[in-house]
Amino acid sequence: MTELLNLAAFQQRPSWDEYFMLLTKLAAMRSTCLAFPVGAVIVKDRQVLATGYNGSPSGSVHCTTQGYCYPDLSSCAASKDFPSRAVHAEANAIAQAAKHGISTDGASIYVTLEPCISCLKLVISAGIREVYYETTFNKGSNATLCRSFVDEGLVKLQQIHISPLILQRANLFLNSPTSELHLFPTAQ
Repeated sequence: MTELLNLAAFQQRPSWDEYFMLLTKLAAMRSTCLAFPVGAVIVKDRQVLATGYNGSPSGSVHCTTQGYCYPDLSSCAASKDFPSRAVHAEANAIAQAAKHGISTDGASIYVTLEPCISCLKLVISAGIREVYYETTFNKGSNATLCRSFVDEGLVKLQQIHISPLILQRANLFLNSPTSELHLFPTAQ
């Protein structure tokens, strides 16, 4: 009986939030940033509109190639004091939507890292009203400014986590040929 309960739990599908957050993690794998690989997915009505990850502008050389890589700093911090080629994941996702004529008005965005203030302002200006993030980034006065945007009703910010069971299941899918997985018991 315990095996059946474990099997039923293992067959649990990810929630929509977990599903989209898993997609952000896959997008982050494309990042060329050594300090903070970040992925973003813009969603509306449970449909993916665009994805993005942080790195150099589309078509340009990577920051690591030109010596503009600062692995000990976030790209926000690096941009203040050093030349930086970085485009944040949220900005890249919004740019991809714009490039392909896709409206982001009324959409949601999922990101692996809470948007910096500049990206949050861009998200709000793009008409995105909900931000779901995995890891907190803003502190002090930046966190206060984020909260003021929420208090004004401009955006909803919500931290979400993927359950350990869903992560375990995702790992199984990533490490196995999916079509060969047998998730249901077979008759013997």
